[in-house]
Amino acid sequence: MNKDSELQSQVVEALKGVYDPEIPINIYDLGLVYDVSVAAGHVAVQMTLTAPSCPVAGSLPGEVEMKIRELPGVVSAQVELVWEPAWTIERMPEEAKLQLGLF
Repeated sequence: MNKDSELQSQVVEALKGVYDPEIPINIYDLGLVYDVSVAAGHVAVQMTLTAPSCPVAGSLPGEVEMKIRELPGVVSAQVELVWEPAWTIERMPEEAKLQLGLF
């Protein structure tokens, strides 16, 4: 595993430590993270929220960026909030759906 792949795995684990305050599942397993890319320590994340009117729209991307910047080996971190494609529960893995009683 090269350094970028290793750092990408660490970023994903860090994202699993960030929770949507309205739903008791981390943002990664909730399907809010669309892309994580790493190149020479520069991390870029594309993510969305459950709805554009989400009360944490102003704070959650900054929290995600701070979590990433805390990781050793990160040179820079950029979090882009996107709305397309729109988030739906279909983006969640089965385990997360089970946890929320959606089955």
